[in-house]
Amino acid sequence: MEMLTLLMLGAGALSILLLLILVVRMPPFVALLLVATGLALAAGVPVEQLTEAIEGGLGKTLGHIAVIIALGAMIGRMVELSGGAEALAGYMVRRFGQRRVPIAMMFTAFGVGIPVFFEVGVIMLMPLAYGLARSRGLRLVSLALPMCAVLLVVHALLPPHPGMVAVAGELGIDIGRMLMLGLPIAGLTSVAIFLASKVLTRRHLAISDDVAASLTNATSTVSNESPALPRAGLVASLIALPIALIMLGTLASMLMPESAMGRSLLMFLGIPYVALMVGVLACAYLLGIRRGMPLATVSEVLGSAIPGVAMVILVTGAGGAFARVLVSTGIGGALAEALQSTGLPLLLMAFSVTLLLRAAQGPTTVALMTTAGIIAPLVAEASLSASQLALLGLAMGAGGMALSHVNDPGFWIVTRMLGLSVADGLRTWTPLTTVGGFVALILILLLWPWV
Repeated sequence: MEMLTLLMLGAGALSILLLLILVVRMPPFVALLLVATGLALAAGVPVEQLTEAIEGGLGKTLGHIAVIIALGAMIGRMVELSGGAEALAGYMVRRFGQRRVPIAMMFTAFGVGIPVFFEVGVIMLMPLAYGLARSRGLRLVSLALPMCAVLLVVHALLPPHPGMVAVAGELGIDIGRMLMLGLPIAGLTSVAIFLASKVLTRRHLAISDDVAASLTNATSTVSNESPALPRAGLVASLIALPIALIMLGTLASMLMPESAMGRSLLMFLGIPYVALMVGVLACAYLLGIRRGMPLATVSEVLGSAIPGVAMVILVTGAGGAFARVLVSTGIGGALAEALQSTGLPLLLMAFSVTLLLRAAQGPTTVALMTTAGIIAPLVAEASLSASQLALLGLAMGAGGMALSHVNDPGFWIVTRMLGLSVADGLRTWTPLTTVGGFVALILILLLWPWV
């Protein structure tokens, strides 16, 4: 099939996908499967091979990401229901002092956001923000806007969040290396977002009557120790445990000779699903059983994490099917060639395509998976080192973070819970997420020559 025809098919498929998601309001999972099926048929895939084409991409993606997302969600659920977020917030407020409560909440958001999805993190931490804003006489927007933005930074850049896990699986990126490079980038990006939020929230921003009433009724409990809450150090250690194991596994494979004692054990514990499974078991015991929770209740709590992430897993899998069709039909290669003709370096191309797709259709994960399918042929030819490949994935995450606006569910969650109008959300949340995306890109560009 000629390149022009392939390009027209690819552009048409992306346009129809955007139309179905934005105008028809079709669920992204159904829209992705529908467009992937139609694209495969239009590109000449025989009907008898259609099932293999779609299910192959979906199965490959789900085989890599489903267990990681599910186990990560279980850790987040145990932290949530045990009061771990309150314990961390209370410790941070005491550690930083009453005049630095926004900084304390930023650090809390960074820690809580690692095992918890963005939307869940906002819902978990917002009541604490209400109570602190009321009891300390702080403006809610100044306190909670950077907190929410930090949750988005972690969601967009770090495993075990679905976008990064899916990109790692699609492009063959080592998750441990992605974490080693992504953690400092996410940390510095969070600091930049906090500073930018001070400028963006300087003007008066009206909040809705509902949120004003919630602030009036809110109470803060994070400044005092409570015997019902787990220790903050324990919660932080449990969140860090799987991350540390994954990174140690990667370091062992890089630095230890094959005959070295303990190398195989560290590499085994560093397998992402093994590390997260260890984290789940540790949370179940230390946050549940040891604190008097019956085993049946612990099992119920862990199981309750699955329904909340089921649709995320399915959407990511459908994104993998769409990406597989783009690659296998040659459309991804044609699109990649067209992008290559622009002269943009691969890193900037990955960021730009993800940014455009994020701005056009909203959800970060869909933008990341579609971009992965488009640039996969270029990545295969680029002969990148393992660290450069990890930075390329992080650049896609940076693009998927920026330009959150009215077609992004996250935009509505944040603006509604902060009581902001759409106009004020576009003046504050949208530029703040965009600052985060570009700061992360700059940090990645600075690291690129050194890896």
